[in-house]
Amino acid sequence: MRAIQITEFGGPEVLNVTELPDPVAGEGQLLIDVSRAGINYADTHQAENSYLSPSTLPMVPGGEVVGTTADGRRVVALVGSGGYAEKALAPQALAWDVPDGIDDVTALSMVVQGATAWVLLRRSVHMEPGESVVVHAAAGGVGTLAVQLAKAWGAGRVIATASSKEKRELAVELGADVAIDANEPDMKSALITANGGKRVDIVLEMTGGTVTDDSLKALAPFGRLAFYGMASRKPPAPVQPANLMSHSTTIAGMWLAHVFQLPGDIMRQALGDLFALAADGNMRVINGGEYGLTEVRKAHEDMRARRTSGKLILDPSR
Repeated sequence: MRAIQITEFGGPEVLNVTELPDPVAGEGQLLIDVSRAGINYADTHQAENSYLSPSTLPMVPGGEVVGTTADGRRVVALVGSGGYAEKALAPQALAWDVPDGIDDVTALSMVVQGATAWVLLRRSVHMEPGESVVVHAAAGGVGTLAVQLAKAWGAGRVIATASSKEKRELAVELGADVAIDANEPDMKSALITANGGKRVDIVLEMTGGTVTDDSLKALAPFGRLAFYGMASRKPPAPVQPANLMSHSTTIAGMWLAHVFQLPGDIMRQALGDLFALAADGNMRVINGGEYGLTEVRKAHEDMRARRTSGKLILDPSR
């Protein structure tokens, strides 16, 4: 089969098309003929071995696929690695049937990015109707869905940030009440101004660095910030517990992998909600572009340069 393989860690230049033996399913695994694979920002960290879980070489990157099993089921699945290929193995417990009417792009958008937005709002910050919600990187895969979920669940005001005029316009089109420049030099003041002069209740943050620092300073009493990524590759300043007390604020970290350690089938609940919203036309997935195997380097370059919006897709057939 054709696949992308990494034999040394680094940037987009280490992503190489190669021929590999077809994987063979073991006990508890499904072999999936991949129709599309998802391309996520986390994949850029995986390629350079800077992700939360260490990578090992050689490696086929890619953590999510949609395709067909040997018995004809159409499933979307989490594979950990191995997704950038014509065939992939997935644990049976991490594969979910795709409802009729849900296309490949929508299925892939929901399994990681949609579920991340769902868990952030439902479990990490426990959003209540009427609260203000800041969504950083609002034109990204998680951000576009988080904006829509916050609105659907009754947020009082959704404040988006994005790095270009086009991305800010997209965020507003998806339901944000206001969108501000992600490069604002004083993000704290910009967020408070965007919220009508009031501190904000909730921040969903995946940038890191000063964006995190300023967002914390903009939180209202009992405000919550959920941190789920570090796209800038710059860590925020250390947080002192006394500073949290000064405004009764909460910081939550979220990594989707930990959802599977919780009682109950959280992922099935999240995907059920998300697929229903999409099927009813109440959630729109942004197709950020489809790349063939030979174009994967460009996909990673585009993501790292902030040239993309929405969900990026890999077509392993080309």
